Amino acid sequence: MGHRIIKLTVRILGPLMLLLLIPGCRRTEETTGEPRVVKTKTGIEMVVIGGGFFDMGSRKGESDESPVHRVWVSSFWMDRFEVVQGQFKKYQISDPSHFKSPDRPLEQMNWTDAALYCNERSLAEGLEPCYDEETWQCNFDCNGYRLPTEAEWEYACRAGTRTRYSFGNDATSLKTYTWYAGNSSGKTHPVGTKKPNSWGLYDMHGNVAEWCGDFYCENYYKQSPEKNPKGPAKGKERVLRGGAWNSTGDSMRTSARSSDPSIDDTCLASDAIGFRCVRNSSDNISSSAGRFSDLKR
Repeated sequence: MGHRIIKLTVRILGPLMLLLLIPGCRRTEETTGEPRVVKTKTGIEMVVIGGGFFDMGSRKGESDESPVHRVWVSSFWMDRFEVVQGQFKKYQISDPSHFKSPDRPLEQMNWTDAALYCNERSLAEGLEPCYDEETWQCNFDCNGYRLPTEAEWEYACRAGTRTRYSFGNDATSLKTYTWYAGNSSGKTHPVGTKKPNSWGLYDMHGNVAEWCGDFYCENYYKQSPEKNPKGPAKGKERVLRGGAWNSTGDSMRTSARSSDPSIDDTCLASDAIGFRCVRNSSDNISSSAGRFSDLKR
């Protein structure tokens, strides 16, 4: 009788143990809990992104999206919304935006002006700026604001998913989550007016394409390191992600990559390009720079 009970227990527990061992079957706080939101000293909402592994790229996308490769991203904070014109004007930097409104995303931004804003915002909060304003190299050890790496951006946009978009594979749902060529009426719109992804980030698809810190290289994924990749050491263009108000559905896929040469020339900048900031989380969580809250819109 005792042997029969043991065999029965093994038969029942065996499949359960297997489910626990399969990563895709695990439920984690990161993908199922409410997003943790920080309000900074300057009043900007940021989402706390927990670190982890994810598969970056796509087997069904463009050639520069392959090979799909495993990447580890350390925890960081990311702006809940794209940087808006009202925030930019606080630092007395000229606003080049075409579609004017304080609550619309900043656009027609070259890359260096976006990095300059990150530095100014850092100084305003008593943090150490990340960018050398002569070389524009980023010191990732600083506790100030910077542009996200391409890996950080895709990790945050995916929010634990492996689908074409952060909300699934159905492009007909784009109108619920984003402003794009199919519903934007040829212009940007106030941030946060569409649904966020499951980590509480708004407009990761559409409205304006977002600068990343990386130089663009079509074949970079073939040589990308596994832990916290930061892109090539040099290049002629910087990475853009997310698509914009004038983008088609296919170009707004989570894994879709693009780039632009308007690194330091505003005359080349597009009214479809903006950005959002990130900050390392290790210093933030123990500092008084912001406070945790469970903000909801």
